[in-house]
Amino acid sequence: MGAMSGPYVIRGAVSLPEAELMWRFSRSSGPGGQHVNTSDTQVELRFDLAATESLPEVWKARALERLAGRLADGVVAVRASEHRSQWRNRETAAVRLAALLAEATAPPPKARVKRRVPRGINERRLREKKQRGDTKRGRSGRDW
Repeated sequence: MGAMSGPYVIRGAVSLPEAELMWRFSRSSGPGGQHVNTSDTQVELRFDLAATESLPEVWKARALERLAGRLADGVVAVRASEHRSQWRNRETAAVRLAALLAEATAPPPKARVKRRVPRGINERRLREKKQRGDTKRGRSGRDW
């Protein structure tokens, strides 16, 4: 098997540390013909988020907080079994883990600054509401 096409970049200069990735292979479900019962194509990739030294502390804290529901003892796991070849499943799993970590370590969005609603817009809204009410009032046949 050839080398992986990594390094899988999380963001900026930070990428997945190859040494800290734990791979596990098992038989995949689904179609595969005669090949299916003999090859371990399903890939489970595990990464110890709590113990890693390769992520900046701020990112690590952010990721631990955001991925709390997905972690088992500080370890995040990603599974891939859609391809028939183990190599392609390894690629998929690594890309998925990198994307997951990129999302989990992203800085929080800037707080929205409240602005006043311009008077003209507010007046137009109220005028349109009034018109609508008049239209609806005109539909009821109680004045006949």
